[in-house]
Amino acid sequence: MTCAGEAQSAPRCPSAVAEGEQRAMLLTDDGVSIEARYQPSPGPDTEPSGRLALVVGHGFSGALERPALRRVASAFQQRTAVITFSFRGHGRSGGRSTVGDREVLDLAAAVRWARRLGHRRVATVGFSMGGSVVIRQAALYRKADEIQSLQDVHQGERTGRSPGRTDGVLGPPGDMAGSPGDVPGSPGEVTDAPAGPTDGAASAGSADSAASAGPADGAAPDAVVAVSSPARWYYRGTAPMRRLHWAITRPTGRLVSRYGLRTRIDPGGWAVDPLSPVAAAPLIAPTPLLIVHGDRDPYFPLDHPRMLASAADPSTSELWIEPGYGHAETAASPELLARIADWAAAHA
Repeated sequence: MTCAGEAQSAPRCPSAVAEGEQRAMLLTDDGVSIEARYQPSPGPDTEPSGRLALVVGHGFSGALERPALRRVASAFQQRTAVITFSFRGHGRSGGRSTVGDREVLDLAAAVRWARRLGHRRVATVGFSMGGSVVIRQAALYRKADEIQSLQDVHQGERTGRSPGRTDGVLGPPGDMAGSPGDVPGSPGEVTDAPAGPTDGAASAGSADSAASAGPADGAAPDAVVAVSSPARWYYRGTAPMRRLHWAITRPTGRLVSRYGLRTRIDPGGWAVDPLSPVAAAPLIAPTPLLIVHGDRDPYFPLDHPRMLASAADPSTSELWIEPGYGHAETAASPELLARIADWAAAHA
C-alpha cells in the first residue's frame, strides 16, 4: 500500500501540513455526512504549537457557521490550525442529533481529517454538549496500545443511571450539553445532506459499541479540553436544563428545535444510556485532560466539573474553575480561549 493510500484510513505517513483554508463533507463510520472547515494558522510566527490542530465541537444547537463558533475558531487560529464542523442534525450536516451519543463518530471523522491534512498532534476542544462528546470520544477511541473492551469496565455509581456500556438504540436524550443559549451556525464543495434512514437513524445503535469495536485508526486525540460539560445524564436541576429537556423529549419541543433552532433531533431517543462523561473520564489517561467550567454557568453547577475531575486520573488532568464565566462558546472570553489553546499546545 502506498503512503498516500495508507493515510486515508490510518494516517501515519509524514506529510506537509495543508496550506490554505479548506472545506469538506466528511463521512462518519455510520454513514452520516458532516460539514467541516479547516483553517490553518496565519503563519509560523503565530503558531508556537508547531503541527498542532485543534478540532472544536460546538454545543447543542450550534453549527459550523454560527457566530459564536466562528469567534472561537478565529481566536484559536491566532495560535494554531483549527477544524470546526457541525454535529449531526445541526447546520448542513446530515442525520439527526442524538444529543451526545453518536456524535462521537462525528468527532472521530474530524480528527481523522486533521491527521490526513498532515497534523501529527491533534487536540479536541468541546463546549457543553461538545464537551461531553470530547470526553466520551477520547475514552472510546483510545490509542492502539491502550485499547480495552468497555464491556470490562465497571461504571458503578458514576454512570448516573446506566449500569454499563450500551449496545442498543438511542433513548430519552439525557443531560445533553448545550442549550438555546449555545446558538450565537477530501476537500470539496459543501452540499446538503438531509436526514434519512441511512443517516445515523436510531436503528443503527449506540456509538459506544461501534467506537470500541476496533483500533482508534487515527481518531485518538493527543489532548482533550472539555468546557462547560455535564458530568452525568438526565440533569434537570436548573431552569435552562428543564427547558432543554422539553425541547428534546417532547414532539412540540422537537418541532421548535427544528424550525426555531435549526436542530434536528432523533425522536427515538436512547433505549439504553451511553457511557456517561463521568464514567468515561477515568478511561482517558494517559491522554491529558483539561476540564474548564465557569462559576456562573446557568446550565450545569460546579458539582459537574468537580465530579469529572474526581473521576479523572489526577496525574494527567486539570480543573479550571473560571470566575465570572458563564456557559460554553457564547460566554468564552478571548483571554480564556487563548489560555485553552496554549494549554493544548503544551500538552498534546
